[in-house]
Amino acid sequence: MNQHLNLLTAEGFSRLNMSEFRYKQVIAVRIDLGMSKGKIAAQVGHAAVSAAEEARKHWSSWWKSWLKEGQCKIAVEVENEPQLLKLERQSKRSGLPYALIHDRGLTELPPDTITCLGIGPAPSQEVDKITGKLTLL
Repeated sequence: MNQHLNLLTAEGFSRLNMSEFRYKQVIAVRIDLGMSKGKIAAQVGHAAVSAAEEARKHWSSWWKSWLKEGQCKIAVEVENEPQLLKLERQSKRSGLPYALIHDRGLTELPPDTITCLGIGPAPSQEVDKITGKLTLL
């Protein structure tokens, strides 16, 4: 089952399993860095918390609705830094909460390496316009 899910895009996964969620958060992770599973988990955690905090401050109705629905989160892959920065620009233009994560360089990566981007919580259809074609992590 997990192998099958890895072939789906974020949008396809949402349609199959999460249609009841009106709000979601997507974390885009660079796969070119070769991060360990633990490092990826930590970076995704930073992105999820930071983007949620942005939503809480500036899009509180979206944040509250997302909390009530169960805090839907999806992790997706991006190939490299330019692709991640493109998603950041699209998120900004679309008026969505987001957080770009720069690593401090204490373990696996050089200081200030951009590792991932949290988008949302925001309306699912708006997030899907930016991330819906990306492959699940």
